[in-house]
Amino acid sequence: MTAAIRLGVALVGTIGFALSYDALRQMAVAIHIRGVLTYAFPLVIDGFIAIGVAALLILRAAPWRSRLYVWALVGIATITSIWANALHAVRLNQESDATGLHLDDVTVGVLSAIAPLALAGAVHLDLVIRRHPTGRHSTEPVSAQRHTHFENVLRPALNSDTADASKGAAPARPEVVADIANVADPPAEVSEARQPHSPIKGRQPSASTETLLALGRAAPLGRQGRISRRHVEAAIRAQGHPVGKDRLTEITRRLQAELDRTCEHASS
Repeated sequence: MTAAIRLGVALVGTIGFALSYDALRQMAVAIHIRGVLTYAFPLVIDGFIAIGVAALLILRAAPWRSRLYVWALVGIATITSIWANALHAVRLNQESDATGLHLDDVTVGVLSAIAPLALAGAVHLDLVIRRHPTGRHSTEPVSAQRHTHFENVLRPALNSDTADASKGAAPARPEVVADIANVADPPAEVSEARQPHSPIKGRQPSASTETLLALGRAAPLGRQGRISRRHVEAAIRAQGHPVGKDRLTEITRRLQAELDRTCEHASS
């Protein structure tokens, strides 16, 4: 189905290019372009439209200023092609003296714009289809593909190796077992599985109460010779240990109690 759609898009684009090419070549003769150069004039306009549409798809993740610039160029080329086709058709319609069906200038100009629009649209559709292919294999979930691979390939191999091992043969091949483990228990994120393991950076685990008390004893005293909660917290965190508010309050209270007892013994 996709191949038929792409064939139809290519056919429409080719016909649109041929119709627009004929009109633009006659306009090249009218503006006094000489010789074989009249055959190149349509390529400058319609060819630039095709290239511009492709550039827009390629630069869809670029900054908006770059995309705006390309959009402006494509828009100018498309408007020029439409205007040239319409002017060509209107001028011929005004000079025609046919006795059959005769359309007004507006209708002739609008219908003549179909060819360049069909060319630009066909190029865009073809590029979109190429960037987003559809098919049975592409729409099948990854988990289903892994399950099918396990059932069709790995499970028979595992059963065969298990049977050989029960008969005294060599055990299951390590690479098969590793592959089965990867398929049976796929990681939650493929990107995380591909990244090498690295040690976790950050604060160290919380230390014991005795360790925190020892660090707090080394902290300088605060005003009036009392334990400073801020100094105790700074001394603990300087060693990379996290400490919560409740635990810091308990540590400060115990240190103050120890200091009070020391002062009482010294005065007695």
